[in-house]
Amino acid sequence: MIENTVKYSENGFWIKKEADKYIIGLSEKGQDDLGEVSFIDLPETGAIKTTDTLIGVEAAKAMTDLASPLAGTITAVNEALENNPENLNSTDATVNWIVELTDVSEEAFAALQNESGLE
Repeated sequence: MIENTVKYSENGFWIKKEADKYIIGLSEKGQDDLGEVSFIDLPETGAIKTTDTLIGVEAAKAMTDLASPLAGTITAVNEALENNPENLNSTDATVNWIVELTDVSEEAFAALQNESGLE
């Protein structure tokens, strides 16, 4: 059986596991919940906890701070989103990824949802 390498958080992120890295982006559910994104406040690299804000976004439906779905170390940030926040509305994971994490608990990743929550 092949383990699902993409999981989803309740607050609208997709999380893709690639070897020891975890890439986080905005899922279809997150896009639907927020509406058209017009501004994003990106995080810095370094440690992050699940109680920390991963991103702040200004969108059609609300100004929202979204908490990180996983604790770990942010090793890369999609800086292109700063000037092109509308990329978060894309369904292309190579464009709408937000951060890359390492030092993530396997158990925490496994506990995330297998479905996006969008029916």
